[in-house]
Amino acid sequence: MSDEVEAGLVRVRMDLSYDGTAFSGWAKQAGGRRTVQGEVEDALRTVTRSGERTYELTVAGRTDAGVHARGQVAHVDLPAQVWEAHREKLLKRLAGRLPRDVRVWALREAPAGFDARFAAVWRRYVYRVTDHPGGADPLLRHHVLWHDWPLDVAAMDAAAKPLIGEHDFAAYAKRREGATTIREILDFGVRRTAGGIVEIEVRADAFCHNQVRSMVGALLFVGDGHRGVEWPRKVLDARVRDSAVHVVRPHGLTLEEVGYPADELLAARSLAARNRRTLPGA
Repeated sequence: MSDEVEAGLVRVRMDLSYDGTAFSGWAKQAGGRRTVQGEVEDALRTVTRSGERTYELTVAGRTDAGVHARGQVAHVDLPAQVWEAHREKLLKRLAGRLPRDVRVWALREAPAGFDARFAAVWRRYVYRVTDHPGGADPLLRHHVLWHDWPLDVAAMDAAAKPLIGEHDFAAYAKRREGATTIREILDFGVRRTAGGIVEIEVRADAFCHNQVRSMVGALLFVGDGHRGVEWPRKVLDARVRDSAVHVVRPHGLTLEEVGYPADELLAARSLAARNRRTLPGA
């Protein structure tokens, strides 16, 4: 597959954020469900006066229903004449057309070889939890999970560290036909903020479906004393789903940031990311 943009089109990078509470995820779905992709594509079609034509977005990370994004990245290929006619006012026009739970912050012509999905070298997520006995702050209830047991943050952080590196995360993933479950976690840690919120932060080259929420579920079991610090790694090494690992609710999860290589490395990264991965010696 080539990352070359078709003649007459311009690839535009889009940086955006959204509150996922009222969305059925990023990707368009049958049945008229409300999605982030659907809202942005509809707004783009309207403000560019493109009639029935839809300009399809490619996104860095396809978030599930209820998951939020602060630093999502997408790209769209627009006819050169459409981009030239609207580029100066497109951002402001989208702000006037989009619903208030999704915002586009930047639009710019992408460098050669850029692909929002395949050129990304990492995605950084944060899952937020409160263990306050009174529950979650009402103003944060759509973004913070309430866990009704006290959490040992040091134990959770210690349990997260052995998951760093390249592994087969089949034990923490919802399997998809023909897809690999090998991923590389670059950073994984747990902290408590000054306001008392427990933040579980993980950065990886990519994630399997439900992987982050499953790993968070395992760490919560460690934090509240139901499992030992070594347990999440034992689950990983077993490479099979453990019924004790719960997929936590989506609303605590936010895609915070997506990283890309230098412009001259974009094309090579896009090509490499499409190769099916195996572990050394497999």
